[in-house]
Amino acid sequence: MPENRPVTLHDGSVVYSDSEILGGTPVFVGTRVPVQTLVDYLEGGYSLDEFLDNFPSVRREQVTRFLEQATQTALTAGRAPRRSPSPPT
Repeated sequence: MPENRPVTLHDGSVVYSDSEILGGTPVFVGTRVPVQTLVDYLEGGYSLDEFLDNFPSVRREQVTRFLEQATQTALTAGRAPRRSPSPPT
């Protein structure tokens, strides 16, 4: 793959979805590799290196950034909103 292909979008995201690419399935930017494929590999017990060996168009930095973004999203979504204390009755 050419080294000058994009690996992120302007907002820093490494995942892209376009109805013209695999029917809108989220893929790594600059590739046609679905993000779900990475998830399936990791769930199946394969290593990150095995995934990268089998999908050389995906860069390690993309996977790392995806995992960081997914972790941050999960942690943010898991937080309960803070509520103001109820006034004493």
